[in-house]
Order: sequence, then structure tokens, then C-alpha cells
Amino acid sequence: MEFKHKSVLLDECIEYLNIRPDGIYVDGTIGGAGHSSEIYKRLGPEGMLIGLDQDTFAVETSTKRLEQIGSETKFKVVNTNFKNITETCRQLGMDQVDGILLDLGVSSHQLDEASRGFSYQQDAPLDMRMDSSSKLSAYEVVNLYKEQDIYRIIRDYGEEKWASRIAKFIVEARNKQPVKTTYELVDIIKRAVPSAARRDGPHPAKRTFQAIRIEVNDELNILNNTVGECVTLLKTGGRLCIITFHSLEDRIVKVRFNKEVNPCTCPSTFPACVCGKTPRAVLVSKKPVISAEEELEENPRARSAKLRVLEKI
Repeated sequence: MEFKHKSVLLDECIEYLNIRPDGIYVDGTIGGAGHSSEIYKRLGPEGMLIGLDQDTFAVETSTKRLEQIGSETKFKVVNTNFKNITETCRQLGMDQVDGILLDLGVSSHQLDEASRGFSYQQDAPLDMRMDSSSKLSAYEVVNLYKEQDIYRIIRDYGEEKWASRIAKFIVEARNKQPVKTTYELVDIIKRAVPSAARRDGPHPAKRTFQAIRIEVNDELNILNNTVGECVTLLKTGGRLCIITFHSLEDRIVKVRFNKEVNPCTCPSTFPACVCGKTPRAVLVSKKPVISAEEELEENPRARSAKLRVLEKI
């Protein structure tokens, strides 16, 4: 089994990380080491690369790929979620780092590996766990959650217009027999979404699958809680690069970045700040960086990618 994944915005990430040969860099979602390999090649003997991933296969694959580069630079790949980034770095003796990269969302490998249950285009058991040791899977969400909770998840995390109907149809179907596979869920969604709505736009199951995956892996809460932690972990001048793939992720990153840049909570009517909160960072690019046309032609999955970059002050 091979880890197939084209790293999105690779050149842009390398440029904006502003890599120093003797620096310490963390890839919080190392995957197949696409980004990390290029970071690693730019580090000298005094540098250090730390890779994190909750997917055990990604840890194994990235470790092998970094070993093949044959650099004198030290590296360590740890099987953990990036929510544990501070604890992991301190366990490795690193109180501060020079750069952090988070490439969010599901990898191409996870989508293409049918048995993981992430894809609505391949039949597999309902799973969607990025960490296969996690207790909560898509099966529990679909078969055990209350209808109102399923509706809320699909509405909020999938931004799905037909969330109420889809939730209702899921509950009606599971009352007859458990929904066990991705294709069974896709069939339910197709019955719930009116035929006129299915003719245009993305696959009718796309938003629902996204929503369930986010719930299973608690992606948005983890992201929201980790951005500030990453800024704290950075040295002065260190940079945080985050790649998002849908509006919910990007909105969280944008809001959290703005709070780091302008933390003042004083009412706008106040002539001067009295809350005492000072900026911890500056935006390196005011607008998100997006893929060039050349990359979009080679990798359609890059179309929705946005890179936001922050620098610690």
C-alpha cells in the first residue's frame, strides 16, 4: 500500500516558512512527508524537523521517506494529533520552534483508500476515523445519534441545504436496519435530496460526508483551540502556515489570526485602548494564498485550498 498524495501549495509553503538551516520546524499533519521532505532538505546539521500525524500509516510512510533523503539533520515523527503539539515538542526538549505547518483536512491517500470509509465514491464500512484507535466512527454518528443532532452536524459542518431531510431519511432507514456502508449512506442521501437539486452542483453526498468526518474527528474544535497554542510555541520571527480546504476551516483560521494581530477588546468608541492586550503576531499576507493555474491543472483537489500565514512578533 502506497501513500499517494500531492502536496498542495508546496512551493508557497516553503517560501512563506522562511526556513533557516539551523531552525526547528513542525509539520503538524505530516501525511506522506510531501511538505516535510522539502523542509528537511533545507535544514542543516543543527536543524530539527518534528512531524506529527494521528494516522499510523502516515507516520510509517513519512519516516521511511525522510530516512531515504539521507540528511544529517535530526527528525522525529510522532503518532499524535496536532492538538498535542506543545506537549510533544516539550517532551522532545523543544520549548519553542521556528515554524509550524498545518495542512488540514483529509489526505488524497485517505480518500483513495476505500477501506477508510472517507469517500462517497467507493464502497466501504462507515468509518472516517483519521485515528483508527478512536472509539467514535461514522457508524456511531449515523446509527446512534439523535435525528436533531445529525441534522445539526450536516447543517453546520456541511452547510447542506437539505440537512433536515437527510437526517430524517437516515433515521427512517436505520430504524429498519443499521446503515453499515458508505454506499448505503450515499443511497439514503440521494433519496433525500430532490432530483432537481442533484442535477447541478457537487455530488449530493459531498457535504454530508464532510460534515460526518468533521464530527468524527472533532476537526473544528481542535483547530480553534490549537491556533493560539501554535503562536505561543513560536519563537519571535517564527511563522505559522495553515492550509484549509473549506470555508468552515478558513473562517476559524482567519478569525483566530485576526485575534492574534488585533487582540484589543475595547469598544470602538474608546479613544484609546485600555484593555492592555497587545498583538502577538502580524499577518504575512493579508489575503489567503491560493494555487496557481499550473497547480490546479495538475491537482484539481488544490482548487479549494487557501494558505494563511502569521509571523510571531
